[in-house]
Amino acid sequence: MSDAELTTPFRQRAGSAMKDEFLQEALTIATTKFIGLRREAFAGFPEGEALRDRARAIKEATLQHLDRHLETLIANVERLGGHVHFATTPAEARSIVVDIARRTGARMAVKAKSMATEEIHLNEALEAAGVTPVETDLGEYIIQLAHERPSHIIAPAIHKTKGQVAELFTRELKRPAEPDPEALTRIARAELREKFLQADLGITGANFAVADTGTVVLVTNEGNGRMVTSLPRVHVAVMGVEKVVPSFTDLMVFLAILAKSATGQKLSVYTSLVQGPRRAGELEGPEEFHLVLLDGGRIAQIGGPLREALSCLRCGACLNVCPVYRQIGGHAYGYTYPGPIGILLTAMLEGAPAVRDLAHASSLCGACVDACPVRIDIPRMLIELRREVDDEKLAPWTERVAFALLTKLLQNPRLYRFAAKAGRVLQRPFARDGRISRLPLPFGEWTRTRDLPPVASRTFQERWASDKDLRA
Repeated sequence: MSDAELTTPFRQRAGSAMKDEFLQEALTIATTKFIGLRREAFAGFPEGEALRDRARAIKEATLQHLDRHLETLIANVERLGGHVHFATTPAEARSIVVDIARRTGARMAVKAKSMATEEIHLNEALEAAGVTPVETDLGEYIIQLAHERPSHIIAPAIHKTKGQVAELFTRELKRPAEPDPEALTRIARAELREKFLQADLGITGANFAVADTGTVVLVTNEGNGRMVTSLPRVHVAVMGVEKVVPSFTDLMVFLAILAKSATGQKLSVYTSLVQGPRRAGELEGPEEFHLVLLDGGRIAQIGGPLREALSCLRCGACLNVCPVYRQIGGHAYGYTYPGPIGILLTAMLEGAPAVRDLAHASSLCGACVDACPVRIDIPRMLIELRREVDDEKLAPWTERVAFALLTKLLQNPRLYRFAAKAGRVLQRPFARDGRISRLPLPFGEWTRTRDLPPVASRTFQERWASDKDLRA
């Protein structure tokens, strides 16, 4: 999202999304389907819960010795003939990839789906360097044509209906397109096929990297990942440092739960294992292989409050069940990563000021924890973020004063009892049919989009003191 769009308040962005009928239709259909598929996948997989616990334990153990596992990965990638680069910031990562493109004379780069390259805004950097980036994942291809950002971690074009995609193809590709998924896929395949053959540079992300063998693992449902890694002369993989796993035994645990959590599949259609450049006697593969290890704020969080977020597999399950995401979609969040986990990742990558409003864009219902394949406690970290926003005085002064007064009220039993009695009197002009739907003056912000329950006629303590049957 552009800087201009980020200047629009989050509440306004969310409000616009909720009024978008096409977006609401697309979100409802897609997220409801994902939720059902995930439920069915785990219902028929009794080992699933135990594997979720195992996956969490592997992630935690790996983070405790991340430096050692990264050193092993680097040594094995280089042993296989690959080149490893370390990028502390997104700017460094962009520079590394652009330098590789320039040195190898690349004029076109085909890309498989990669949230890491979205995170570092790689496409814009390539274009500025005279290299044409072409997204080859169908969803990414759609949003590239539409000049938009992904709105979901695994389904970038989830916000578009098939009718909107047909209109987009007709307009941008100058050929008639019917709103039929198979027909649209055929059009995209025909457009992209020649790009694979023309490109000098292939760029991917990495779902995992196995330290013991120097293997980069790509999990996809379209054959484009395999084409991107085998046809161009040069392959560059951009990977967050937290994606390393120690061994293939550990990898099997994650593969068993990743697709089930993301799309409800037993296993993704393609699981590609890439080990360095093409070797003597091999018929396919790149002449050069480069692995870019991206920090971007991750390493600092190993000992920080957002440590758990480093275990994220990018499956998108928490987005599908989140009542906020299901209403506003991904673009309203304003940054690369949307949804509950996206708020945490944005705070990690951009700092707490970036999530001043987003930290409150959650009901804290816990549905995300239930859906997460590695049981990341997202609500707990969101509460910590809210505390940090308050401690650093990033929230508006009115909000800080209101919560400070509420804190005093809840800490003082006598003051609390007095407030309850006063509230019963003051609410009389506003309480109707068991709810308060309108409050005056600045308090009106609380009831602008929600109703409040009225103060009870008697508190539990008052009932306890006077009701013998309750005490019996």
